[in-house]
Amino acid sequence: MLRFGTDGVRGVALRDITTHAVQLYARAAARELRCSLIVLGFDTRESSEQLARAVEAGFIAEGVEVLWAGMCPTPTIAFFAEHCQAGAAVITASHNPYSDNGLKFFGEGGIKLSDEQESRIQKTYELLVQSETAEVANSGVGEVALDLDAYCAHISASVVGVDTKIKVVIDCANGAMSEVAPQVFKKLGVTPSFIHCTPNGKNINESCGAAHPESLVKEVIRSKADLGIAFDGDGDRIIAVDGNGEVVNGDQLIALFALQLKARNSLANNTVAVTVMTNMGFHIAMQNAGINVVTTPVGDRSILLALHEAKACLGGEQSGHIIFTQHATTGDGLLAAVQLLSVLHSRQQSLHEASQEVMTSLPQVLINVSIQGGAQPQDLLTKHHAAISEVEKLLGGKGRVLVRPSGTEPLIRVMVEAETSAEAKKYAEQIAQILSPSAPAQGR
Repeated sequence: MLRFGTDGVRGVALRDITTHAVQLYARAAARELRCSLIVLGFDTRESSEQLARAVEAGFIAEGVEVLWAGMCPTPTIAFFAEHCQAGAAVITASHNPYSDNGLKFFGEGGIKLSDEQESRIQKTYELLVQSETAEVANSGVGEVALDLDAYCAHISASVVGVDTKIKVVIDCANGAMSEVAPQVFKKLGVTPSFIHCTPNGKNINESCGAAHPESLVKEVIRSKADLGIAFDGDGDRIIAVDGNGEVVNGDQLIALFALQLKARNSLANNTVAVTVMTNMGFHIAMQNAGINVVTTPVGDRSILLALHEAKACLGGEQSGHIIFTQHATTGDGLLAAVQLLSVLHSRQQSLHEASQEVMTSLPQVLINVSIQGGAQPQDLLTKHHAAISEVEKLLGGKGRVLVRPSGTEPLIRVMVEAETSAEAKKYAEQIAQILSPSAPAQGR
């Protein structure tokens, strides 16, 4: 049976994530969230609109009015929900391939759900499944197209100034940012070159975007651009590439934003929130700058909860989810992109100079280990705990090991930081082989 993961419910489109399943989740969410109004949107996968129509029908069957956002980024839908004081639902599988899909919910005001809210929705969904509730036809009632201009104006207004002559390459991952990002950069007077900006239903995240920045690296070098920016399929995260073709991940970007906000006396409570995946080099940089760091489990929901509890304004993940609570209720790749251009303009530095200056990363290797034969990830981790600990001891306290189940895919993620890349790779592969005798695949 489907269950919530790190970020919503995901699976193979129209096999696991069926129209009936998402409709039942919508009905369950309507009963538990008690929102009278829902903003609904979807990404560019070929299955997304069909699934969104089923979600719409589920909400309408429960007496909920639906505002139809259509194809647009997840953070855009959250923005509409905030300004309409509505809940929201998004059909997307984020960085996964087009063959997958999923469903995310936001509470009233565009706020990510708590674990308790997800648990209640899950229980109601399971009761609906057991009662064999029939699928209802979509009536198309209450559809209202939402105007993207307000969102674009909001993002543009979040920065004081950018260098309009900067040469930028933007990778839209053939996803939901493909229509919105060009409008925002035009408003700012910046004229980027765009790649992977022609979605066809099947090419979302395909060898492109934040999870696969290799083609962006090549284009930045080929065009002699100052930097490149890549979004993921639903637009809630960002990875950058400097003018030398070096990838600048979320850790480095958050460090850059934190130092900039501190310099402006705008870093609320002098605190930033990051996850257990964040590089040790980030923690060293923040300690040197006198900035407090709160560490959370993986997932932007955990970051948002920590920011709320700490009354802080900046947090995010190494993977590129970056949250500015003064501007948005969730991670927003486009917001982070324009903030990056503004910071570089203020510092009068290239991205390479700035990212090298703010922190030095410890070499880190991440390997994704596929789970074979229906084994349970936690059972495997328990079984091999002692062996993994023995490998960690070999680091001699000069690195760290993090092994955890993925919250979005049937994988165990093995992360090792060490003094050298060779050491990190060697120990990560040893752990991967402990968990699975097959050769490990380099992960993201």
